[in-house]
Amino acid sequence: MKRNARFFAATFLLLASPAMAHVRVLPFSSKTGGQQTYTMKVPTEVKVPTTSVELEIPAGVSIISIADPAETRKLDGRIVSITWKTDIAPDQSRDFNFVAINPKTDQDMAWKAHQHYADGTSRDWVDAPKTKSPASITKLSANPD
Repeated sequence: MKRNARFFAATFLLLASPAMAHVRVLPFSSKTGGQQTYTMKVPTEVKVPTTSVELEIPAGVSIISIADPAETRKLDGRIVSITWKTDIAPDQSRDFNFVAINPKTDQDMAWKAHQHYADGTSRDWVDAPKTKSPASITKLSANPD
Protein backbone atom coordinates (compact mmCIF):
# COMPACT_ATOMS: atom_id res chain seq x y z
CA MET A 1 0.00 0.00 0.00
CA LYS A 2 2.79 2.46 0.93
CA ARG A 3 4.58 1.54 -2.28
CA ASN A 4 1.51 2.44 -4.35
CA ALA A 5 1.09 5.74 -2.50
CA ARG A 6 4.74 6.64 -3.20
CA PHE A 7 4.33 5.69 -6.86
CA PHE A 8 1.23 7.89 -7.26
CA ALA A 9 2.88 10.79 -5.41
CA ALA A 10 5.98 10.56 -7.61
CA THR A 11 3.84 10.33 -10.74
CA PHE A 12 1.83 13.41 -9.71
CA LEU A 13 4.98 15.43 -9.06
CA LEU A 14 6.44 14.39 -12.39
CA LEU A 15 3.30 15.32 -14.31
CA ALA A 16 2.86 18.59 -12.41
CA SER A 17 6.47 19.64 -12.95
CA PRO A 18 6.85 23.06 -14.59
CA ALA A 19 9.63 21.61 -16.74
CA MET A 20 6.95 19.64 -18.58
CA ALA A 21 4.87 22.78 -19.24
CA HIS A 22 6.87 24.09 -22.16
CA VAL A 23 5.55 25.32 -25.51
CA ARG A 24 4.85 22.31 -27.68
CA VAL A 25 3.47 21.62 -31.14
CA LEU A 26 1.14 18.67 -31.67
CA PRO A 27 0.98 16.10 -33.11
CA PHE A 28 4.35 14.62 -32.23
CA SER A 29 4.26 12.43 -35.36
CA SER A 30 2.90 13.05 -38.86
CA LYS A 31 3.05 11.77 -42.44
CA THR A 32 5.78 12.91 -44.81
CA GLY A 33 4.44 15.13 -47.58
CA GLY A 34 0.99 15.21 -45.99
CA GLN A 35 -1.27 18.08 -45.02
CA GLN A 36 -1.45 18.42 -41.23
CA THR A 37 -3.36 20.60 -38.79
CA TYR A 38 -0.92 21.53 -36.03
CA THR A 39 -1.74 22.89 -32.58
CA MET A 40 0.81 24.91 -30.63
CA LYS A 41 0.07 24.75 -26.89
CA VAL A 42 1.36 27.73 -24.93
CA PRO A 43 1.23 27.73 -21.12
CA THR A 44 2.23 30.69 -18.94
CA GLU A 45 4.27 29.19 -16.13
CA VAL A 46 5.62 32.46 -14.70
CA LYS A 47 3.90 35.10 -12.58
CA VAL A 48 3.23 37.55 -15.45
CA PRO A 49 1.13 37.10 -18.61
CA THR A 50 2.47 35.87 -21.92
CA THR A 51 2.13 38.70 -24.47
CA SER A 52 3.34 37.05 -27.67
CA VAL A 53 4.73 33.82 -29.07
CA GLU A 54 6.86 33.46 -32.18
CA LEU A 55 7.11 30.05 -33.84
CA GLU A 56 9.94 29.36 -36.29
CA ILE A 57 8.71 27.23 -39.19
CA PRO A 58 11.07 24.33 -39.99
CA ALA A 59 12.68 24.20 -43.43
CA GLY A 60 10.52 22.47 -46.01
CA VAL A 61 7.22 23.15 -44.21
CA SER A 62 4.66 25.14 -46.22
CA ILE A 63 2.03 27.01 -44.21
CA ILE A 64 -1.44 26.89 -45.81
CA SER A 65 -3.52 28.71 -43.19
CA ILE A 66 -3.37 30.17 -39.69
CA ALA A 67 -6.53 30.00 -37.55
CA ASP A 68 -5.92 33.03 -35.33
CA PRO A 69 -4.79 36.52 -36.41
CA ALA A 70 -1.01 36.53 -36.56
CA GLU A 71 1.95 38.27 -38.12
CA THR A 72 4.12 36.28 -40.50
CA ARG A 73 7.67 36.74 -41.68
CA LYS A 74 8.56 35.47 -45.14
CA LEU A 75 11.81 34.63 -46.86
CA ASP A 76 11.74 34.00 -50.62
CA GLY A 77 7.93 33.82 -50.50
CA ARG A 78 7.83 31.11 -47.78
CA ILE A 79 6.52 31.77 -44.26
CA VAL A 80 9.49 31.24 -41.93
CA SER A 81 7.89 32.43 -38.68
CA ILE A 82 4.48 33.16 -37.20
CA THR A 83 3.97 35.57 -34.28
CA TRP A 84 0.76 35.60 -32.28
CA LYS A 85 0.04 38.61 -30.05
CA THR A 86 -1.88 37.30 -27.06
CA ASP A 87 -2.68 37.66 -23.38
CA ILE A 88 -2.27 34.39 -21.50
CA ALA A 89 -2.59 34.83 -17.74
CA PRO A 90 -0.26 33.05 -15.30
CA ASP A 91 -1.16 29.36 -14.82
CA GLN A 92 -3.31 29.47 -17.97
CA SER A 93 -2.75 28.05 -21.44
CA ARG A 94 -3.87 28.77 -24.99
CA ASP A 95 -3.85 26.79 -28.23
CA PHE A 96 -2.92 28.22 -31.63
CA ASN A 97 -3.78 26.25 -34.79
CA PHE A 98 -2.33 26.27 -38.27
CA VAL A 99 -2.36 23.99 -41.31
CA ALA A 100 0.80 23.02 -43.17
CA ILE A 101 2.20 20.70 -45.81
CA ASN A 102 5.02 18.57 -44.41
CA PRO A 103 8.37 17.99 -46.13
CA LYS A 104 8.54 14.83 -48.25
CA THR A 105 11.43 13.20 -46.35
CA ASP A 106 11.49 11.28 -43.08
CA GLN A 107 12.93 13.55 -40.39
CA ASP A 108 12.56 15.00 -36.93
CA MET A 109 11.29 18.58 -37.30
CA ALA A 110 12.17 21.00 -34.50
CA TRP A 111 9.59 23.73 -33.83
CA LYS A 112 11.55 26.54 -32.16
CA ALA A 113 9.42 28.98 -30.16
CA HIS A 114 10.07 32.31 -28.44
CA GLN A 115 7.66 33.23 -25.62
CA HIS A 116 7.51 36.88 -24.48
CA TYR A 117 6.09 38.11 -21.16
CA ALA A 118 4.47 41.34 -19.91
CA ASP A 119 7.54 42.23 -17.80
CA GLY A 120 9.79 42.32 -20.90
CA THR A 121 11.44 38.94 -20.31
CA SER A 122 11.29 36.02 -22.69
CA ARG A 123 11.92 32.29 -22.87
CA ASP A 124 13.35 30.55 -25.92
CA TRP A 125 12.17 26.98 -26.48
CA VAL A 126 14.93 26.06 -28.94
CA ASP A 127 17.20 23.49 -27.30
CA ALA A 128 17.57 19.75 -27.78
CA PRO A 129 15.01 17.37 -26.25
CA LYS A 130 15.34 16.61 -22.52
CA THR A 131 16.85 20.02 -21.72
CA LYS A 132 15.29 22.84 -19.69
CA SER A 133 14.13 24.72 -22.81
CA PRO A 134 13.47 22.08 -25.48
CA ALA A 135 12.05 22.76 -28.91
CA SER A 136 9.00 20.66 -29.71
CA ILE A 137 9.73 17.81 -32.13
CA THR A 138 7.45 16.27 -34.76
CA LYS A 139 8.68 12.99 -36.24
CA LEU A 140 7.84 12.69 -39.94
CA SER A 141 7.60 9.28 -41.57
CA ALA A 142 5.69 7.53 -44.34
CA ASN A 143 3.85 5.52 -41.67
CA PRO A 144 3.50 7.70 -38.54
CA ASP A 145 2.62 6.17 -35.17
